[in-house]
Amino acid sequence: MHQIYDFEREVDRHGTYCTQWDYVADRFGHADLLPFTISDMDLETAPCIRAALAKRLEHGVFGYSRWNHDDFKGAICNWFARRYGAELDADTLVYGPSVIYIIAQLIRLWSTPGEGVLVHTPAYDAFGNMLGANDRVLLSCPLVKREGNYHIDWDGFERLAARPDCSVLLLCNPHNPTGRVWTGDELSRMAAICQRHGVRVISDDIHMDMSFAPYTPWSEVAMDYGWALVSSGSKSFNIPALGGAYAFIPDAAARADYLRRLKAAHGLSSPPILGVLAHISAYHDGDAWLDALKIHLHDNLSRVANRLNGAFPAIDYRVPEGTYLVWIDLSGLGIDTAEKMDALQTLLVEKYRVAIMRGDTYGPEGRGFIRLNVGCSRKKLDKGLDALIGALTDLLGN
Repeated sequence: MHQIYDFEREVDRHGTYCTQWDYVADRFGHADLLPFTISDMDLETAPCIRAALAKRLEHGVFGYSRWNHDDFKGAICNWFARRYGAELDADTLVYGPSVIYIIAQLIRLWSTPGEGVLVHTPAYDAFGNMLGANDRVLLSCPLVKREGNYHIDWDGFERLAARPDCSVLLLCNPHNPTGRVWTGDELSRMAAICQRHGVRVISDDIHMDMSFAPYTPWSEVAMDYGWALVSSGSKSFNIPALGGAYAFIPDAAARADYLRRLKAAHGLSSPPILGVLAHISAYHDGDAWLDALKIHLHDNLSRVANRLNGAFPAIDYRVPEGTYLVWIDLSGLGIDTAEKMDALQTLLVEKYRVAIMRGDTYGPEGRGFIRLNVGCSRKKLDKGLDALIGALTDLLGN
């Protein structure tokens, strides 16, 4: 019998030190806003995870712990095999406190200050912040929007990869914020170009479980050992606060270098045990919950398309291939400058009391876009869409 999961049950997150709800004023200037911003979900995590954590809390002792064991590594490898048909070697798996931490260490190991890192843009804003803080240069390869979908500019991609100062491709698959899930052919083409020019690859696959199109891990197209696949259960199972991420690093020397940073340089090799247990539980027993969640999220994405396109056909919003993030192009409505986006944001915040991320947060290619998180109940989503449609109507009416 299939278990029924209630993704419409609203959970009050106020007063829980929650970034999205309790600290919305940091970015938007008001505390009493309905937020659709940070990419976590307003949904309870899977019952199997909550049961595993409750059992551990009952134990009552929270001493130093380990991640380097078959239970943690086996759960992750079995997940990739079961859901994606990818046979990954558990011996190449390492732990890290977060995806961005692991990526930052690999960037430092695989490039020198001042060198370039190739990124498809618009890009997750933490990429640019992390690269800048580590004295690396973001080499922007803008995605091309054609017939409602995003495509790689292959000539531009190869030109950047061929630059002598380009050392790493930082890939995002599925891509945040556009929602593209790269096809096996696209990944193979990227792999061939990177190998030709001696560019290593770091693939951030944190949204992999939110793919509605077939997802291919980088391991399946890699032509050498100059890569790392970095991920976490934090997005799929809404557990970022528990900590924990992992990476497959097939090159033994690179793996040893990374572990030296984790253990010796930064003293981070003893993981929060609740994060380790959450991953083991999720990857052992979380399939049914995740499958039900994906149906709910896809329904929410379709709801955005139906309502927005019904109100403003010129938006022509298409449901993405992955993620629970809606990337809305408002240029068809003439909202294509910083001034017009300022006016829209003012209406959303001051009149409609809603917080939605503006697209230029993710680089200049995001100008004229907004990003909306649909990891919530349908009731909350409808309030957000009511506000957005109202604000757009007001703006276009003036």
